[in-house]
Amino acid sequence: MKTPIVASAFALMSTAALAQDTIPESLGRVAPALQAYTTDDLYGRVWQGDELSARDRALVTFAALMTRHETEALSAHIALALDAGVTAAEISETITHLAFYSGWGNAMAAAEAAAPVFDARGVEVADLPAVDVELLPLNEQAEDMREQMVRGNFGEVSIGVVDNTRDLLFRDLWLRPGLAPRDRSLVTVAALVAAGQPDQMSFHLARAMDNGLTQEEASGVLSHLAFYTGWPKVFSALPIAKQVFEQRAE
Repeated sequence: MKTPIVASAFALMSTAALAQDTIPESLGRVAPALQAYTTDDLYGRVWQGDELSARDRALVTFAALMTRHETEALSAHIALALDAGVTAAEISETITHLAFYSGWGNAMAAAEAAAPVFDARGVEVADLPAVDVELLPLNEQAEDMREQMVRGNFGEVSIGVVDNTRDLLFRDLWLRPGLAPRDRSLVTVAALVAAGQPDQMSFHLARAMDNGLTQEEASGVLSHLAFYTGWPKVFSALPIAKQVFEQRAE
């Protein structure tokens, strides 16, 4: 029987090996240097970093690819996420969640990419989160503070946005039990970085850490996403992350 440390290392190595299956066969004859960076650095080193679990790396990568509408890569990375320990229910709930943060079109494309993977693995609708579920408890005080701030700033600009944010997102979507609060925050932060929306990251990164994401894990998310969103988007997010980390250290 493997010890937890050995099992974790084995999972990272296995996931990194599986991730290499996502490399296009044509890459080596088109950009051999890129193939080397991909094999040696991205999959050979970054995916095996212990600051973030293989499962979280797969979930973050899927969230980034979905947000960037990289549809050709989605099916392979959904399969990779399942192999890394993300459940089909969590993939389903991530797609639903990110519809609100990445847009409906991206969510529809992700659902289409997931369908053949689910079919091949025998995933049934009954295995997925239901439409109507018993919601998690609401932190009334925190939600009232958020609502007052948003209503005070934007109530006269678009009351529809304010009301839908309250009723659909924070009193419904965020309370669905099909994805742990930490993981909802994790994929939201990944989507914001991928979309180049660092201004929105301050609230959600702090919320992620309130929900259990450690600073080491948050740092690992950023270094991982640099490869999937590009360095400029991550560098735009770094000052926000620095500010959140410093505020929480006070």
